[in-house]
Amino acid sequence: MEITNMNEVETYTTPRGVQGRKLVNLDGLVVINLLLKPGEEVPGHKTPVNVLFQVIQGEGKLTIGEESEQVHAGDFIYSPRNIPHALEANKGSEFYVLVFKLPQ
Repeated sequence: MEITNMNEVETYTTPRGVQGRKLVNLDGLVVINLLLKPGEEVPGHKTPVNVLFQVIQGEGKLTIGEESEQVHAGDFIYSPRNIPHALEANKGSEFYVLVFKLPQ
């Protein structure tokens, strides 16, 4: 058994310019904890794999394709591969999201 406490994993600056923690990279599954500051955003981009987002703290806007919704702690959101998606923390709210890049 391998246990990872995400609060103990070192942060890094992601290619999209926000802080994150890479929690899992195993057999095609990648899990990243994004740590957006109030008003910070991850610009729209596509990924070649399906993605599942889980909001674990705060609230913000998640855009997938042409749809945008306010999301809150506890929400799970699915994004199909090759569809643009973006994240934006609400002003005044830190926005922490787990990003699961699913194996093909």
